Amino acid sequence: MSDVSPEVRSVVVEREIAHPPEKLWRALTQPHLIAEWLMQNDFAPVAGHRFKLSGDWGGVDCEVLTVEPNKTLSYTWDYAHADAAYNLKSVVTFTLTPTRTGTHLRVEQVGFRPQQKQAFGGAHAGWKQFFGKLEQVLAREA
Repeated sequence: MSDVSPEVRSVVVEREIAHPPEKLWRALTQPHLIAEWLMQNDFAPVAGHRFKLSGDWGGVDCEVLTVEPNKTLSYTWDYAHADAAYNLKSVVTFTLTPTRTGTHLRVEQVGFRPQQKQAFGGAHAGWKQFFGKLEQVLAREA
């Protein structure tokens, strides 16, 4: 039985990336590359590894859940706010599917409560922005 209630919402953003899954995987799992498109971090692609994503606005506590090289990466995304109504406990999952021209990248962030409209909207816009930066990193990395 799932512990995700029907009231929980998820953000899904998908994009076709003109690079092979292996190259995309490096950008999703190497700390110096993650810092360029997402946030500063102490990430390691090891299930159970706890890490922090840090930005100008604060940070997010995370734990790696799933690592399937070149296919799937998931981790918790826990944001603690002074106002408990803004706390967010969610899970981010990246799915990479090879295509004829590169990779279909899908990110899903699950865990938004109905009253978290601002966080939900921010995540939707944020992931689109992050993907834009990710594509710039990929274009630059040989």
